[in-house]
Amino acid sequence: MSDTRRRRVPRPVREQQIIDAGIQIFAKRGYHAASVDEIAELAGISKPMVYLYLDSKEGLFLACLRREAGRLVAAFQEAAGEAHSPELRLRAGLLAFFTFVTEHRGSWVVLHRQASELSPAIAQEVAQARRAVMAQVAGLARVGIAESSGTTRPGDEEADFVAHALVGAADALTDWMEEHPGESPERITLRLMNMVWVGMRNVLDGEVWTPGEGGA
Repeated sequence: MSDTRRRRVPRPVREQQIIDAGIQIFAKRGYHAASVDEIAELAGISKPMVYLYLDSKEGLFLACLRREAGRLVAAFQEAAGEAHSPELRLRAGLLAFFTFVTEHRGSWVVLHRQASELSPAIAQEVAQARRAVMAQVAGLARVGIAESSGTTRPGDEEADFVAHALVGAADALTDWMEEHPGESPERITLRLMNMVWVGMRNVLDGEVWTPGEGGA
């Protein structure tokens, strides 16, 4: 058997190797400065093979984006599905998110910082990934409202509001995490839960803040 046949790698495995290399180089260089030659070298293949498998540099970036967005949503779903109460499901989901960002920093750089600045096709993929995460968080908020023993029953609009606020806060905190590398995913999750869930619980109990006489 020839050396070529011994080194043959199944296409799905090879594609994942190329995506792994792409994420490293895109995160390090940025999309525009990233070289397909460098990606190919890191993946241990020729440049033409990158194009054969993933069509173009943009096609490779989209493949990176889809895989990592899918992994993030799956991690969120799996973690939240194992908990037994609304607040614990939300905590588990947030912890999975912040753990993903901590352990896969290169992936998050590609998803969060670069993708929104690129082509319409890439921006559309980012928007779809964000909607998938938003749907998960909104679903947890709806369940939390439905299962609450509080006196107030906000509807779907309030759940969507909570989801947008929570996802926006989590997005912003990923930048804060980079400036505070000593903060663990567990600690960040706890602090965000104290900000969000306690306030939501108070609203469900009928406690609503309004400006005093001196307010705007």
